[in-house]
Amino acid sequence: MDHRTVDLHVHSNKSDGTFTPKELVSAAEEAGLSAFALTDHDTVSGIDEATAAASRAKLELIPGIELSTHYQIPPENPASQNRRKPSEKEIHVVGLFIDPKHPLLLQKLQEFRRCRDERNAAMVEALQKEGFPITMEALMAENPDCVVTRANIARFLCDHGMIKTRQEAFDKYIGDGCRCYVGRFMISPMDAVTLIHQAGGIAVLAHPLLYHLGSAALQRLIDDLKAVGLDGIEAVYSTYTAGEERLVRNLANENGLLVSGGSDFHGANKPHIRLGTGMGTLNVPYSVLEALKERRAKNV
Repeated sequence: MDHRTVDLHVHSNKSDGTFTPKELVSAAEEAGLSAFALTDHDTVSGIDEATAAASRAKLELIPGIELSTHYQIPPENPASQNRRKPSEKEIHVVGLFIDPKHPLLLQKLQEFRRCRDERNAAMVEALQKEGFPITMEALMAENPDCVVTRANIARFLCDHGMIKTRQEAFDKYIGDGCRCYVGRFMISPMDAVTLIHQAGGIAVLAHPLLYHLGSAALQRLIDDLKAVGLDGIEAVYSTYTAGEERLVRNLANENGLLVSGGSDFHGANKPHIRLGTGMGTLNVPYSVLEALKERRAKNV
């Protein structure tokens, strides 16, 4: 019997994790993993370092990415006279086996980073108005060569004693709807699937139950993504109960999608989540990776 395990959703300090790509390889070895995917938010800057370290360790490294997208959920009854405007959700799409050097992917990521930098500057300015002595220069100096997210801002505030915990930053200041929160430009999840395919990868809908959509809205999202070639859905995830995993596995089966899975490891930014095992019970068998490899070979 094959007892090998993998983790196909992992973040480094190149986005909002705290481990360097090299440190992730060491942690993956300690966790007994046979392979893991580096899926940083909207960046591929850590893949070269991770690939080199994994090669030395004889560990399989899957180049990946997690794209943040913006999805408008149509009203369930568009013919109704009292219909509301479409609600909006941030949806994440994981790309696996991407070419991190693909010109179009790099061009799009550069655009995303510019928009994210503008958003960060606006949030820093709002925090300054709240009395926090934070500057973009200091924030960037502590986060060189990485995509700065709200997690980095929260860590900066906490590390410099401006707040007691990182969670306080989200609860009071930069969480969705809070007074220092600033939205940002994001592509649609359908465009994300297309971009991942153009970069030679396969596209997976990340942690679908975390969006708290009703069953009809979630199926509508899946239908929209399937129309542009969605390959899989993340059915094995750190926070899922056994019942929730069964639910997503059934969704995958009913929609002809492959199953993927991962911890969504962020190091100290999510201290309750461990690489490879999540909250203690996560187990993604190597057979999951093998099926994804087969799909990729067919796509190519």
